[in-house]
Amino acid sequence: MRIIAGQFKGRPIDAPAGDATRPTVDRVREALFSSLISIGGPLEGACVLDAFAGSGALGIESLSRGAARAVFCECDPKAHRVVVSNLARCKVGRDRACVLRADVFNSAARLGPVPFNLVFLDPPYRYAPEEALSIPACLAASGMLAEGALVAYEFDAKSGGAVRERAEAAGFSLLADKRYGKTGVAILQVEG
Repeated sequence: MRIIAGQFKGRPIDAPAGDATRPTVDRVREALFSSLISIGGPLEGACVLDAFAGSGALGIESLSRGAARAVFCECDPKAHRVVVSNLARCKVGRDRACVLRADVFNSAARLGPVPFNLVFLDPPYRYAPEEALSIPACLAASGMLAEGALVAYEFDAKSGGAVRERAEAAGFSLLADKRYGKTGVAILQVEG
């Protein structure tokens, strides 16, 4: 794995060993960021949440492309260490990155006072869409999402219909819905 574009372009990053995490492959990450850019997604100066950080690739890619700050939330101790190591490899300091070893479902209060412009949801596929989408819904209800904030949700492509239904029920507009093999990616925006 490597950082695709921006300040850290070409830097290799590690993925946690084993099958507890499912890192976003370079091809899907590149397509995701192209989609975000094409719809005018907030990157430059943005505050980003990488909710199921894994390797931290999505948050680090955002920082590389101009995000001001990223919060990485990862409950697995091995993956947490990989995120910290990958940030160190890219020489990203604590002024731009905060890594929490915590379950994102129970950590909204610890995520920081700054509203997020962009939330990455790349949970293990065992989480149903209503579970995963409860995170940005909770953030929105708590005033922790900036106006016009986007949510990039990566999921098992087989659950695409359920994702669309749950996103609408949770008050999100679907801006993009793509498939990359077995992976689906939806870009959502809070209605309001």
